[in-house]
Amino acid sequence: MTAVDPQARVAPPHLRGIDHVELWVGNARAFAGWMAAAFGFDIVAHAGPETGERDRQRWMLQQGDIRLLVTGALGPDSPVADHVRRHGDGVRDIAFLVDDVDTAYAGALERGAAGVRPPADDTDDHGTIRHAAIATYGETVHTFLDRSRYAGPFAPRFEEAGLKRPVGPDVGLLRIDHIVGNVEEGELERWVGYYEQVMGFDQLVHFTDDAISTEYSALMSTVVWNGAKVVMPLNEPAEGRRKSQIEEYLDYYGSPGVQHLALRTDDIVAAVRALRARGVRMLEVPPSYYDEAKERMAELGDELPWAALAELGILVDRDHDGYLLQIFTETLCDRPTVFVEIIQREGAKGFGEGNFKALFQAIEREQEARGNL
Repeated sequence: MTAVDPQARVAPPHLRGIDHVELWVGNARAFAGWMAAAFGFDIVAHAGPETGERDRQRWMLQQGDIRLLVTGALGPDSPVADHVRRHGDGVRDIAFLVDDVDTAYAGALERGAAGVRPPADDTDDHGTIRHAAIATYGETVHTFLDRSRYAGPFAPRFEEAGLKRPVGPDVGLLRIDHIVGNVEEGELERWVGYYEQVMGFDQLVHFTDDAISTEYSALMSTVVWNGAKVVMPLNEPAEGRRKSQIEEYLDYYGSPGVQHLALRTDDIVAAVRALRARGVRMLEVPPSYYDEAKERMAELGDELPWAALAELGILVDRDHDGYLLQIFTETLCDRPTVFVEIIQREGAKGFGEGNFKALFQAIEREQEARGNL
């Protein structure tokens, strides 16, 4: 990030929401197939040598308003292959919808962003998509995307995949709730400033290491958002007796990056039943968690399905606006880096602060099993 001219009057990019999240992985066909089989996504579009993509295979998955683009390399000299070699499977791009790509890109650069890809058009018989990209933490990028002139299955060089969803119960995931990034110790303030300065985001909430800690490890977190549809918590490790989950992520990923995607549902009990039936493994919390949670949530009485929550390992928390239910998967890939959160909000705007300790202890049990605590 470069310094912004204090006299600059240009507005920050106006984001209409998240268009898609792109993951760069070692085997795109297998990863896309697993996300379809395990999480209930439809594989809706494909690009590869058959469609004019010479150096990569790409699969577009969709469920509700969630779109995941899974990309793999076709040769060892591909930038995708190099990225996977250094980081493992992970999120490369968080792509935002904008009304005017050129204005968004120029405004971001004037406000201090580093450009990755200047505005350009991709065109086929279905129309034109205009796009540009800027750098953010680690090797993650943000694409600005205008698809208002495009009517194809996803983008130029993509064709309809023509694949059926694997057999299994519907999961019912609706949209991306938030996307969490991990940065190095001492860098949180800088990256919060980046999103404020370049993107015009505001701070929604900040959690200190006192709020997010266990006997062994701690982290600090600040949630930034655009005031509407884009919510992006940022974490950094804090001093602790042993290695924190953020330090483990940074060690294995080799740089800052996206830690997890939080996916919204309106019925988390049904969603988790479906996910478990499809073979998705979740982080486990001890049964004693629910005794404490019932006391903490006593004002909700019988409004919550406590037996089902305990059976499935779903966590519960509340704030002054309502309550939320959440659960976290194990990591999606070989390296202990990226995972998924499933979340249901019933008015609550928070992030489960009351569950932080239970969640961290569950993660630490996984770290200890790997010999990394």
